[in-house]
Amino acid sequence: MAVKWFVPEAHSPEAALLLDPEHTLAVPELLFAEVANALWKKCRRRELRPGEVRLVLRGLAAVPVEITSTRSLMTAALDLALRVGCTVYDAIYLALAIHHDCRMVTADRRLRERLGAGTLARHISVLSQLD
Repeated sequence: MAVKWFVPEAHSPEAALLLDPEHTLAVPELLFAEVANALWKKCRRRELRPGEVRLVLRGLAAVPVEITSTRSLMTAALDLALRVGCTVYDAIYLALAIHHDCRMVTADRRLRERLGAGTLARHISVLSQLD
């Protein structure tokens, strides 16, 4: 989702709402590797040039975020992944939201649906439904 802050994609305007200073953004350190990998893919597909990718990475580095060690989330994330049936990568973000008692925002509608109406549902919002 963080790529949408810098690269026009579906729901980029909704993603930009999260950059409002009224929001506190908490991210796992994994976010930076995931963004770099997504940018690498866009570069390989010739959607972005290497210079543009570097600009996005600089922009991301300037976004004020609270970074949490992925290591500290790993046990909870694995438990969540096994319980919910999602990837550990997705579960890391969910574990972080639970840890901070806040919501993760995702573009992945299927992940939100997988959580159903149970107690975990309050920790996730779908980007396309932000207002």
